[in-house]
Amino acid sequence: MPWEVDIAPHQCLASGSCAAIAPDLFALDGAHARPLNDRIEEDERALDAADVCPAMAITVRRGKDVVGPRP
Repeated sequence: MPWEVDIAPHQCLASGSCAAIAPDLFALDGAHARPLNDRIEEDERALDAADVCPAMAITVRRGKDVVGPRP
């Protein structure tokens, strides 16, 4: 099942950490980062990006289950 990746624009600080970890999954777009695709195949780097986001703005879901950021 594909993962859904979301970045909350009101939380994003545009630190660039997500784009640095996975430049093929995330990009800086002005004052915020954005996922390049809303749905992706399972990719550990998406979880790593969610884990290191200083604003906790990235959410990764598999269906209705949140898989990232990890506790």
